[in-house]
Amino acid sequence: MAHYAVLDSDLCVVNVFVGRDEDDLAEGVTDWQEYYAPEGFTVKRTSYNTSGGVHSGGGEPFRGNFASIGMSYDPELDAFIPAQPFPSWSLNTETFTWQAPVPRPEGDFVWDEKSGAWAEA
Repeated sequence: MAHYAVLDSDLCVVNVFVGRDEDDLAEGVTDWQEYYAPEGFTVKRTSYNTSGGVHSGGGEPFRGNFASIGMSYDPELDAFIPAQPFPSWSLNTETFTWQAPVPRPEGDFVWDEKSGAWAEA
């Protein structure tokens, strides 16, 4: 069993579904990503076991994060990226997650974009 993400023309994930493993080829099928792609869309395999650039079972991480609807696919990084939560946050290309410009303090804090700092919740 493998998971696949359907991408629109902007490389935004619009659907995620379970399909056949890449090596479980049927007659006439050489690539499930191509086979599953509806006209005008792209399909990319995604790993249920990958999050934040880490494979939960200790294996090789695959495409940064398990895809979910609303994420985008970055072909240069070959990774699924969550939506940027705030304009000031930057993408960590090792964990494929967004990071605030300053580390989050211990405790119950929320990001205040206007002040560019963490505020007590």
